[in-house]
Amino acid sequence: MPAAAQLRRTRIARTLAAVGTGAAVLALPLIGATAASAATPATPATTPTVSTTPAGYPNNLDGWIRESLAIMREKSIPGSYNGIYRNVIRESSGNPRAINLWDSNAAAGIPSKGLLQVIDPTFNAYHVAGTSFDIYDPVANITAACNYAAARYGSIDNVHGAY
Repeated sequence: MPAAAQLRRTRIARTLAAVGTGAAVLALPLIGATAASAATPATPATTPTVSTTPAGYPNNLDGWIRESLAIMREKSIPGSYNGIYRNVIRESSGNPRAINLWDSNAAAGIPSKGLLQVIDPTFNAYHVAGTSFDIYDPVANITAACNYAAARYGSIDNVHGAY
């Protein structure tokens, strides 16, 4: 085949390839749009619900502290957000299911539990009416611990170490 014919044949093949590719590229968005619109639900999107405590506070460390402070105000138990937060982070890193199985209390069979690492006898003695009797309940644990700290140290704000 002469060189001129070979060149012409190559140009035609390239042109057809470009036209075919262009047609495919143009067709893809149309096909995709049709498939996407068919798969889109007709109902409006819903926003996820945020978990809250029974009292309506966020079900997280911030909400537990705020709910405890509200109860503490009603019962005249002193303490501040910062004092509670500082002690919670030191004692349990914010884990309401924390339990200490290695210290002297644990060795005596009464491990410290919950956000503020309270032992059962202390929790029972300083439990605040209106809160749960479950030591792992974050609000009950914080409120009982703050009630104990108020009786022993004047306030949870005065606690800067194990208590």
